[in-house]
Amino acid sequence: MSDKLRNLIVRTVSGAVLLAVVFAAAWYGMITYKVLLLGIALVGVEEFYRLAARRGAEPQTIMGLIATIAFLNSGFLLYNIIYDSGCCATTCVWNFIAPLLLVFVIFGVFVIEVFRNRPTPIFNIAATLMGVIYVALPMTIMLFIPAMLKGDGATWSPWYFLWYLFLVWGNDVFAYLTGVCFGKHKMCPRLSPKKSWEGFAGGVAGSLSMGALAAYFLDGNYVMWVGLALVVSLSSVVGDLAESMFKREAEVKDSGNIMPGHGGMLDRFDALLISAPFALVYIAIFKAVCTIA
Repeated sequence: MSDKLRNLIVRTVSGAVLLAVVFAAAWYGMITYKVLLLGIALVGVEEFYRLAARRGAEPQTIMGLIATIAFLNSGFLLYNIIYDSGCCATTCVWNFIAPLLLVFVIFGVFVIEVFRNRPTPIFNIAATLMGVIYVALPMTIMLFIPAMLKGDGATWSPWYFLWYLFLVWGNDVFAYLTGVCFGKHKMCPRLSPKKSWEGFAGGVAGSLSMGALAAYFLDGNYVMWVGLALVVSLSSVVGDLAESMFKREAEVKDSGNIMPGHGGMLDRFDALLISAPFALVYIAIFKAVCTIA
């Protein structure tokens, strides 16, 4: 068996396992969906810190991971407040503590750095907080996007999250196929030599197609879903290039090796990290305009 075929098999199996985990977590219910987001965030933050460490930074990994947990739990609290989903006494107590813990940890990073006696304190603090903002914030936002698309967060429906993923993956798959077949004009050779403008156009077309399909199957607003697909497609490209920028500076091919043949968590969800904030703003504005109209 050739190395190329072996690598293809490894990538296929690894990708299928990841897909199964994501689908199962979303399908089972809101609790497992939250666990999925938290798991992606924790692994992603740790990978970001390892990239930063390769350039001489010494991020406070433990504090960053604690801040990530507190960040997502603060999001869970806000979700419960907005949608009144209810929770047990223990969970509610922790959710109220989480925002206070988040503030304590963020400013605790400065306190700890004062006593660490490292040569690059500004770099260390920036890397620590940047990891939380870059990974934990988008994962927290992903808690709200399915509920906003559905219009009701009190009852969980996995399809709104899955169709959002289809928008991102549709852009990725169609961009790759179009780029391989027709790519001639380089898009950003400094960061990603294989990306082309032809692939970019194919990715946009793929995402728009997925948006139309989502509106059809979910009986949703075609204008909203196709517009969301466009926002996701454009921002996903930036997310992909941003992670390529980090890896190029760190001089590594992948952000990690948690998924054989695919790399790290950041490699798989880089587009999602940048697209989520833009998608949230778009959905909020669209719904506000429709309400006023």
